[in-house]
Parts: sequence; C-alpha cells; structure tokens
Amino acid sequence: MRKSVGLMMVLGLVLLAGVAFAGDSADVTVSANVVGTCRFVVPAPSLSFGALDQTSSSDAVATANLQFWCTRNAAYTLTDEDGLGADGAFTGTLLSGSDTIPYSISYTPYTGNGLGRTTPITSVLTATILNTDYVDVPAGNYSDMVTFTINP
Repeated sequence: MRKSVGLMMVLGLVLLAGVAFAGDSADVTVSANVVGTCRFVVPAPSLSFGALDQTSSSDAVATANLQFWCTRNAAYTLTDEDGLGADGAFTGTLLSGSDTIPYSISYTPYTGNGLGRTTPITSVLTATILNTDYVDVPAGNYSDMVTFTINP
C-alpha cells in the first residue's frame, strides 16, 4: 500500500509538471505634467542714482540687471506696474515728502520663450532722470518702488 501511495504521488508530480500555467501582463501608464512657470531670481536689484549733482548739466543714469527664469519654451511677457511691457518703458516719480522728481526706466527683453531654470534671462534696466527735472528740487532723499511681473 505504501508503494502505491508513493507511486501515486510521483505520478501526480509528473502530471503537474506537464501542466502549463497561463500568465498575464498589464500595461501601466506613467505620466507627469510640467506646469509652465516663471520666477524672478532674488534678490531683486536696486536702481540707485546716488547723489544728484545740481551743478551738473548731465542727465542722471542708473542701471541694474533684473533676472528671471521661465520653463523651457514657455512664452513670457515682462511687464511693469503700468502693464505696458510691450513698449519696454516705465515712467514714474521719485518722492520726498511732497517734492517730486520724474524718471523713466527702459528695459529688455519684453517677450520671449523661457530657457529653463538653469538659464536665467536678464533684462537690463536703465533708469534716467533728466537734468532739467532735478536741478531745482529741494535737498532730500527721494524714492519710489516699481513692480515688474512676468507672465507665462
């Protein structure tokens, strides 16, 4: 009896070994979404005219580099607070109490396509105060703040 049980077990194993099991496969979708982004490189620059010499006959000029980055190939527009970025020019007023000095800022580039985070874009800001606008103003510390925006 023992021999027949052993023989049956061996025959069962042989039969199982000859049976093929069916497999299966599944396709898994992998995805990601990169959102177009634009960010200024901080800190933001300052435009400083320094001490304005009222004995001078020259306009006062100050320059600074405003840097930002945008996702590669994302279209962007750089604008100033008056929203007229396409012209690359801003006109503002420096204040000291109730005294004022008008100034302007020109800048580039106004529009383009991003190059990615590791390749920042530089917009050169050139601010100008006409000599005729500061030769007769009272002494004081004059200031203003301009907001620039980048839109992807």
